[in-house]
Amino acid sequence: MSSFETFFEGWLVRQEHYLDELQSAQQRAHEARDVDLRDLVSRVLLHYQQYYEEKSRIAQRDVFLVFSPTWFTSLERALLWIAGFNPGLAFRLVSESVPDLSDEQRIRMTRLTEETRVEERALNDKLAKIHESVAAPPLVDVARRHARYVESEGAEGEEEATTRLKSALEDVLADANLLRTTLATKLVEMMSGAQAVRFLVAVGQFQLKIRSWGLERDARRKTVVV
Repeated sequence: MSSFETFFEGWLVRQEHYLDELQSAQQRAHEARDVDLRDLVSRVLLHYQQYYEEKSRIAQRDVFLVFSPTWFTSLERALLWIAGFNPGLAFRLVSESVPDLSDEQRIRMTRLTEETRVEERALNDKLAKIHESVAAPPLVDVARRHARYVESEGAEGEEEATTRLKSALEDVLADANLLRTTLATKLVEMMSGAQAVRFLVAVGQFQLKIRSWGLERDARRKTVVV
């Protein structure tokens, strides 16, 4: 098990503990102080921030691994958008868990949705260009040089191209992670403490449910193969 997988297993245990705390806070939200609920929300957001910081450290060592993470189930990997959750999912969970948004909150939510879609499209375009570069020069030229010239010269060129590819992926990943973390912060800031707690309960339940389903599906597949 890699160092990140060890971190992730511990992070998931803490995630379950935070979900229990959030659900307890949700049940007594009508009698809790807003400042206390917001303190819990801040601690949960810090928990997610720790995950992204650790993932960023892994990406600096092997960005390709982050784009196809071995610590996720096949179901979780199928749902990834630039190595993480799609921002659109957050808005869907808000609509399902926080139906009591005020008119002002709905206006702000609509504006944030449009801003996020613009940034999301820009990142999709950026990633598409990276994919195109893999099949087009200079990577094709590097492969041809590798076959035409001495092995040392070709290997050096191929390594240089791979370095450029890794750098481009690291950049788009950093931008996507920034979008995700900034979006989460903006969402909870426009909510009351009780609303933010309900939203984070929905996020935690969705995440753990998908992981549970993924583990069950992967286990069934292994049984069939055996």
